[in-house]
Formats: sequence, C-alpha cells, structure tokens
Amino acid sequence: METLSIGQYELIYNAFSFGFATLAAATFFFWLGIGQVKPQYKTALVVTGLVTFIAAYHYFRIGQSWNEAYVLADGAYVASEKTFNSAYRYVDWLLTVPLLLVELILVMSLTRSETVSRATKLGVLALIMVALGYPGEVSDSGSVRWIFGLLSMIPFLWIVYELYVGLGKAIESQPESARGLVRTARNVTVASWCFYPVVYFAGAIGLEGATATVVVEVGYTIADIVAKAGFGVLIFLIAMRKSEDSEAKETLTVPA
Repeated sequence: METLSIGQYELIYNAFSFGFATLAAATFFFWLGIGQVKPQYKTALVVTGLVTFIAAYHYFRIGQSWNEAYVLADGAYVASEKTFNSAYRYVDWLLTVPLLLVELILVMSLTRSETVSRATKLGVLALIMVALGYPGEVSDSGSVRWIFGLLSMIPFLWIVYELYVGLGKAIESQPESARGLVRTARNVTVASWCFYPVVYFAGAIGLEGATATVVVEVGYTIADIVAKAGFGVLIFLIAMRKSEDSEAKETLTVPA
C-alpha cells in the first residue's frame, strides 16, 4: 500500500463516489423506462439495469474499503491495518461483463436459437477473459502481469471478431432507424474495453507507486462508467427506436 498525497487520495475517493452515483442513477433510469418499450425489449432493459445495479453495489463497497484502507497522518494518507479489497472489481466484472454482451444480443431481437447461441458463446468468452486477467492484476511481478494480460487478450480478440464479423449480418438486418445505434453500441463496447488493457498494463511498463494507483483506480472507474452506464443508454435508445418502429407499423396495418 503506497503513501498517497491528500489530493491523490481524494481524487480516487471522489472517482469511486462519482461511479457509484452514476451507476445507481442509471439503474433507476433503465428500470423506470421498461414500461416505455415493447415487450420483446423489456428483458434487455432489465438486464441493462441489473448490470448497473451490480456495478453500483460494488462501487459502494469499493469506496468503503478504500476509506478503511488509509488513514491521514502528517499531511498524507498512509496504509491502515485494513487492506484495500481490489477483488471487488473482478467480482463485479465476472458478473457484469458477460451481461453487457447479453444486453446487445437481447435488444437485437434475434431468433431464439441464435440469441441463446450467441449469448452463450460471448458470455463464456467474457468470463474466460476476466478470469485470466485476475492473477496478473494481483501479482507484484511485471512478467506475470504481462503473461496473464496477454492470455486474457485472446478471448478479448475473439469477442471483437464475433461482434464485427459474427454479428455483421445480424446488425445489417436491424431496422434502418436503429441500425446506426446498434453499430454505435458495438463500437462503444470495443472502444471502452480497449481502455481496460491500457490501465491493466500501466504497472507493467514501469509506472509504480502512488501514480500507478491513481491511474489504475481512476482509469478503471472511467472505463466502467462508459462501458456500463453509457452503453446502457445506447441499449435503451435502441429499444425505444425499435418500439416506435413497431408501433408505426401496427398503426399502418390497422384497417380504417
């Protein structure tokens, strides 16, 4: 546990607080919006809200653990008797990362068999990706961090392939009004996930001490907000756009 300046400690603490508030507010927004979409998209919004709910809970616990892990002494924050529990992040990711991919599959409203197949494949790949990253995250060895980081990139690249190639035709078959949003949601997923390895490898390229702690904790928090709350807003917009299209078609088919 590094000694942190007051500014460094408060920056991280405020990032955790902001993350909790954003994700909690997003949860209410998504769940309260369920009644605004057609039945076939309600499950997608339930899952979207579940992702941000799980993440908000873990950010609350992360903030508590951070507060307990340091004490102010002589104008700086030093380690207390309690250790900061960074495992909360990985518990969160094991639950939420697969669900993020399931959100996208559900809102696309594919056939039942295709939904189950693609959601299962992407979910399993996401679990493997997160599980492979954890040993490197908790290791003090830069080489171990590189090894497990690179191993976790294998399922990550497979997920990227599935999103861009495997889902290519399915995305192009989406209603024209929602197609651009679906592409954007896919791109946001990949772009935000690319930020995680940048933060992950910060400690493996010579960044150490308090600076590394700030980069890792604030960096992961920003990535989580974009990947969960930001992505969730896109899922909500897709569900709304497709629901509006369905209502318009129903109106046109109703005899005068």
